[in-house]
Amino acid sequence: MNHNHPVFTDNDPQSELVTLNLGPTHPATHGVFQNVLQLDGERIVSGVSTIGYIHRAFEKIAEHRPFYQITPLTDRLNYCSSPINNMGWHMTVEKLLNIQMPKRVDYLRVIIMELSRIADHIICNTIIGQDTGATTTFLYLFQFREHIYEIFEEVCGARLTTNIGRIGGFERDFNEIAFAKINKFLKEFPVALKEFENLLTRNRIFIDRTAGVAEVTKEAALEYSWTGPLLRAAGVDYDVRVADPYSSYQDFDFEVPVGTSGDIYDRYLVRNEEMWQSLRIIEQAVVKLKTEPKGIFHADVPDFYLPPKQEVYNNMEALIYHFKIVMGEIDAPKAEVYHAVEGGNGELGFYLINDGGRTPYRLHFRRPSFINYQMFAPMSEGMLLSDAIINMSSMNIIAGELDA
Repeated sequence: MNHNHPVFTDNDPQSELVTLNLGPTHPATHGVFQNVLQLDGERIVSGVSTIGYIHRAFEKIAEHRPFYQITPLTDRLNYCSSPINNMGWHMTVEKLLNIQMPKRVDYLRVIIMELSRIADHIICNTIIGQDTGATTTFLYLFQFREHIYEIFEEVCGARLTTNIGRIGGFERDFNEIAFAKINKFLKEFPVALKEFENLLTRNRIFIDRTAGVAEVTKEAALEYSWTGPLLRAAGVDYDVRVADPYSSYQDFDFEVPVGTSGDIYDRYLVRNEEMWQSLRIIEQAVVKLKTEPKGIFHADVPDFYLPPKQEVYNNMEALIYHFKIVMGEIDAPKAEVYHAVEGGNGELGFYLINDGGRTPYRLHFRRPSFINYQMFAPMSEGMLLSDAIINMSSMNIIAGELDA
């Protein structure tokens, strides 16, 4: 293929195809990945997706780290909602170790995971607006992502790559300032989300750019193993939180929004409604916490949960446990474990094979962005280039989760 000159087809000597590199550094790709496209004017004839530009070998690195030091790696998968990745990993190890979590820890995790889901969907839906020319909606709603990061910062001291949580619970309890920020967000965000919907949902320009564009049937979505908002927009009612509840999601009352056509507009609507449902879940979790004993933020598993530093300095038993955990002297069971959570982009799974030690023998991340992205090039055939850009935005492909 000559990338410097037009390509002429044998079938039609008059047609002229142009090769275009969309990415890996073009801002419209929203990440470091590439599509080599054949264009007939503004229409895409064919394309080949290229990935791996930020492949960091996380799975192999994890096999040389103890379980509790893998969280900084999962942080950097989908960094738009990293706490979901972290807690999914912690729950995988807890399943391996058969650790029973206190309800209060489950509810605290649910709050953080649903805030992360909102942050993820804010990014996706505001970017769809931005790519259709609606910069106002992008700038307006994006400030609430910052408010979510302020809550994370209050809980764990970090904002984007949070290293939040521990195997067995949290590193510390939520303080009153954190709960005050959560309550403030619950009060203010619904007003802003409603205004965001008023600006876009019935906007004629936005509808013309998104409705009927990049439609996907439920059969095609299932064949490509899509999950998450993309699958639900295509009409398939599948959500890991309902199909295989974890972290006490069975205790919560919420709806799973499902679309019909699988087009960009339906994906936008599904994510918007999921933000409303996440708010509903967080409100329930805040109420449920009031009935749980205060001060509990981790399970009673001294073999795997690091004792507080102050106790390590002043208590011999705590010092011993700290030493044994850090040095990996307490073996974990030999087993194979798979655990999945509902990430921002779909089913985020962790397949762990353990040979009895304190580092994984094998570890594989089921990354929804990697699986969802396989369909982008085939579904772009026949599509206008401008529509393909919005289609990519609506798929919310996060390069860190694509490559791992």
